[in-house]
Amino acid sequence: MLDAIRYLVDNGTMWRAMPADFPPWDRVCAFFRHWRNHDLVREFHDRLRRLVRERAGRDSEPGAGVIDSQSVKADAVVGF
Repeated sequence: MLDAIRYLVDNGTMWRAMPADFPPWDRVCAFFRHWRNHDLVREFHDRLRRLVRERAGRDSEPGAGVIDSQSVKADAVVGF
């Protein structure tokens, strides 16, 4: 299921256009919606981030963020 979701995100494919070697699209979609509705997608992300940071010898939680000046300038031009 995770590979199917990763494929979907990576390739920008629509649910119904997923290759046949993955589980049926409606099952993958149902799993994703369940995970999203129960905030499990965020939990997976946060656990993975902590694990990667710890293995790199860093603090498990980031202590600061960086915003580059080009991103701030583009914000005034780019519409949401």
